[in-house]
Amino acid sequence: MAKYDYDLFVIGAGSGGVRAARLAAVSGAKVAIAEEHRVGGTCVIRGCVPKKFMVYASEFSHHFKTAKSYGWSIEKASFDWPHFLEEKDKEIARLSGIYVRNLQNAGAELAHGKAKLLDAHTIDIDKVGRRTADRILIATGGRPWMPAELPGVEHCITSNEAFHLTELPKRIVIAGGGYIAVEFAGIFNGLGCEVTLVHRGPNILRGFDDDVRSHLTEELEKRGVTVILGASHTAVEKGAGGLVSKLSNGHECESDVVMLSLGREPYTEGLGLETAGVELTGKGAVKVDKFSRSNVENIWAVGDVTDRINLTPVAIREGQAFAETEFYGRPTSFDHEMVASAVFSQPPIGSVGLSEADARKQYGKVDIYLARLKPMKYAFSHGDERALLKLVVECETERVLGCHVVGPDAPEIIQMAAIALKMGVTKPQWDATCAVHPTMSEELVTLREKHVPIGLGQVA
Repeated sequence: MAKYDYDLFVIGAGSGGVRAARLAAVSGAKVAIAEEHRVGGTCVIRGCVPKKFMVYASEFSHHFKTAKSYGWSIEKASFDWPHFLEEKDKEIARLSGIYVRNLQNAGAELAHGKAKLLDAHTIDIDKVGRRTADRILIATGGRPWMPAELPGVEHCITSNEAFHLTELPKRIVIAGGGYIAVEFAGIFNGLGCEVTLVHRGPNILRGFDDDVRSHLTEELEKRGVTVILGASHTAVEKGAGGLVSKLSNGHECESDVVMLSLGREPYTEGLGLETAGVELTGKGAVKVDKFSRSNVENIWAVGDVTDRINLTPVAIREGQAFAETEFYGRPTSFDHEMVASAVFSQPPIGSVGLSEADARKQYGKVDIYLARLKPMKYAFSHGDERALLKLVVECETERVLGCHVVGPDAPEIIQMAAIALKMGVTKPQWDATCAVHPTMSEELVTLREKHVPIGLGQVA
């Protein structure tokens, strides 16, 4: 008789957990996976997929303005929020169903209910019962962080609830300066809402290149988003005209909805990890090695619950590497260097590699190539929208350390740039690439003049 019920038990049916479960099951292992919500995880159900649909919906208002400059006459265009929600929910249900079928086709068992560890090999699933497993993989992702000490926090929503608002608000205050906050600022602004973005720091998008951060702030303001920096919420109160956001700078903002986008935290609460002896980091993430193994020999973790790089494709690759190592005899670890990312703000951002500041810290002297230009698409319009393209190059080796784009199709552009940077491309090799004309991306391979930041003199 088998010592355990399963060879592998996965807690969390998001992208990383599903990939690992499917590959393990295909190898012939007996696999089960538990999910307390809907199969698909944050990305499919309440994250990047529905959010991208919202971005698409909200971009049309800007496209309509551009269309007029090209001779199109668009009369009485209107947006139907309930219809959009209905179509969005249909597609999310379809995608979730595909995840379920893929698991079933691979031979993995699916349990609906919250799972928690009773020891290193025993799992208890709500309304299902106890099961045992030789190996256990934690893939529960993350969740929005809410400041419990904020007076009036119960009046606020997070990104989770933003996907299910019964009515589109006329006014919304968004607290936060990360990628989720700026993406939703663009979404609600594009859908016709009055948007105020409040961030406690000196600039939005901490961790991104400083030129990218300041450029996006300017572009958001050009599109009508009010950006308040250096301030945070001290309270949220119900007023006669809606919700009143009281800010640390003494100002007040009235709105219909207050959305808190103050960061995400690994979802480890109630999983029984401490009981099983699993070590957590100071931020509550599962501490793992390069093979995603925790300090407990038979327990692994992948995805946002490890708080390494919190991106869906990374979780998928980590899950795949785990399965390759443990069920196919091919020791594999995912390389977290040079991972490209996109922010679906309006305009969007594509970024891969080091920011200028990080490159200077790590390599000393670097060359900067930077251009700001009006995208050809907006040549006929009278607005002053600008795109930004930037390369960070190590002086000694001429290796391209970072590539950053803000403007139309930036996320599509950065995917190809990421391949080159991952391979260690140098600036001469980059320059040897013939441009595709007329495109915005051609500016990346025609950047020749070095940029000297103000105040740095000849350091660049």
